[in-house]
Amino acid sequence: MSPAPGADADPGPRPGAPARSSVREVWGLAWPTVVTMLSYTVMQFVDALMVAQVGAVEVAAQGNGGVWAWAAVMSVVGVLTVVNTFVSQSLGARRSHEVARYGWAGLWLGTASWALLLVPFGLAMPALFGAMGHGERLVAMETSYAQVLCLGGLAVTVGKAMSNFFFGIQRPGIITGSAIAGNAVNLVLNYALIFGRDGLPSLGLPGVQGVEPMGVTGAAIATVIGSAVEAAIPLFVFLGRGMDARFGVRARWKPDLAALRDLVRVGFPAALQQGNEIVTWAIFMSVLVGTFGEVSLAAGWATLRYMHVSFMPAFGFGIAITSLVGRAIGAGDPSAAARFARTGLWMTAGYMTAWGAVMLAFREPLLGVFANGANTPPDVASEVVAIGSRLMVAAAVFQVFDAVGIVFACALRGAGDTLWPGVLTVVLSWSLIVGGGVALVRLAPGLGALGPWIAASAYIVALGIALAWRWRRGAWRSIRLLETPAEEAAREAEAGIPG
Repeated sequence: MSPAPGADADPGPRPGAPARSSVREVWGLAWPTVVTMLSYTVMQFVDALMVAQVGAVEVAAQGNGGVWAWAAVMSVVGVLTVVNTFVSQSLGARRSHEVARYGWAGLWLGTASWALLLVPFGLAMPALFGAMGHGERLVAMETSYAQVLCLGGLAVTVGKAMSNFFFGIQRPGIITGSAIAGNAVNLVLNYALIFGRDGLPSLGLPGVQGVEPMGVTGAAIATVIGSAVEAAIPLFVFLGRGMDARFGVRARWKPDLAALRDLVRVGFPAALQQGNEIVTWAIFMSVLVGTFGEVSLAAGWATLRYMHVSFMPAFGFGIAITSLVGRAIGAGDPSAAARFARTGLWMTAGYMTAWGAVMLAFREPLLGVFANGANTPPDVASEVVAIGSRLMVAAAVFQVFDAVGIVFACALRGAGDTLWPGVLTVVLSWSLIVGGGVALVRLAPGLGALGPWIAASAYIVALGIALAWRWRRGAWRSIRLLETPAEEAAREAEAGIPG
């Protein structure tokens, strides 16, 4: 069978070839990804900060609406993360003619999932929030924010398919540039759509004439448009001449059922892991923490915004580790995969531990940034800081265990080991976050919002330890995802692809 265009493209060093140190290699791939994740975190942080200028209840509405929308989105994105796995393993095995199959499969799967899952879920949002017992005004804002994100979710699914493709071929700089561009658009539109013609007179900032202030809904619209810009740039590069010359992208645009099955087969447990985790965190915040009122919700979401500054860049390291482990496995070098995971662990744990110390030492002024909005009464602001300070202590304590969980979940995904972590996450999240949270709300109501946070802390510690154990057991070394050459030739002959 003749090679497809770009079949001889260089995937990197072969096993046994001289290589840079693990630290340099991990950092060389990770830093653009970390910048991408940090850029996204800044976008979300600025979103919340702008909404906080409207009021504390609006912060709670944005958080609740966002987490339920992302629960649906992440169920799709979880499948798309293994685009990185298949692309990087194909590259490591020097079978770059297989790369485009999985890029296109990610695009088709993301589009279908948006139409069949995200749109119906968005339309169900009024009933979902109406059943939670929140105030009428809070429900209206939660619903609006979540619906906009779900109905505009096509931009996110396309963007995630493309980001995982480019992470897989180890060209993260394209995603970094697109993320910065999308976030810049989001920032400008946030101000225009949240405050409109009113502006922020308390800060001396003018309004945008002719634009109606939209508050929380405006923040959601800005996020969707920013995500569309972020998706369009890598999609343009994917369809361009360079990618076609290297990987034969344009010839493989038709839906490939075998590639789609591969993504669903390996990606479904990852989707189960990520989507389920977001659902349980959504219940944790909007239901369990919400039991103690809107001020506790505002304090909880302010705390989570600072957690995002910690774990989102850590996911940047994780994505790099997925790609490097996948490449090493594809190249038949599990020892290199273990080395990359070990190096990534120390780098990620160092960052998250340092950020945990910052959260612990400066928790009150950090929370005050979200509590002291122009329209927030002083007594409410004081209560948000008091409650949030207790929650920040819990968040600071589990940072290193969160780092362990992130790194080994991503390393296992790079090796194709997704089922065991997916089942583990379901069991632990429902038993500890939800079950433990309900128990503490009922049996120790005097703890207030801290009770559910203690349960969530126990989950993060247990998950990190269990995933580290799974990696050390080494079952991932025997997993094979790619077809043998004979299997590949038979499939392409059946599909009518010329040899």
